[in-house]
Amino acid sequence: MSAAQHHQPEDNGQPLVAHLTELRNCILYCVLAVLICALALMPFSAEIYTFVAEPLRRYLPEGSSMIATEVASTFLTPFKLVLVAAFCLAIPVVLHQAWRFVGPGMYRHEKKLAAPLLISSVLLFYAGMAFAYYVVFPLVFGFFSGITPEGVAYTPDIARFLDTALKLFLAFGVAFEIPIATVLLISAGVISAKDLAAKRPYVIVGCFVFGMLLTPPDVISQALLAVPMWLLFETGIIFGRFIKPRVAAAEEQDD
Repeated sequence: MSAAQHHQPEDNGQPLVAHLTELRNCILYCVLAVLICALALMPFSAEIYTFVAEPLRRYLPEGSSMIATEVASTFLTPFKLVLVAAFCLAIPVVLHQAWRFVGPGMYRHEKKLAAPLLISSVLLFYAGMAFAYYVVFPLVFGFFSGITPEGVAYTPDIARFLDTALKLFLAFGVAFEIPIATVLLISAGVISAKDLAAKRPYVIVGCFVFGMLLTPPDVISQALLAVPMWLLFETGIIFGRFIKPRVAAAEEQDD
């Protein structure tokens, strides 16, 4: 067996049906993990919602409270939050199953990189959600509460609040994955760290555009998303300088 053959991605020679079966099994494991987490969290749905809503409730005017404008909101809103929380808890299982499915088609040097990237992606996603909750929520909801005109009762609807909160959680969770995406692009040889650095002005503009699209219509949350996205992009470039592109690494192994 030649060196080139030895360093090709692993292939078990499985037919298409076998790959589809493996994909189905991975999806089933992911769904099962989410359902188990949801069942475990369901008895605490009210407490979870109270915890998530605390940054808003803290800034409600004295004597004011959140309201439910729909008949089933008091049940469906915490239930929806439980499902999202269950998915977040099950993310390590979801990413592990994704790794199991794509792992056999990767080069050896990519597999060495995959484990740190997998762990980092989970931690960064949680870090993004924590940043949204502890930094963004107080600033955004404090801003909205503070600009309420005189004579207007500020009583946010629980369902609308949850939609806004989940949007922010998702936006910051995904945004904090930028270093992972940057490293993967460099590792795959799609673009080099030097070329990415040269496109910095366009990336900064893009960060503010995405911040505008993914957050509520206020300057504070837009800037709080755009600036970390840019800093995370710079972090990805720094780590990407130490990554060998896929083709170069494969050729080096062949030599």
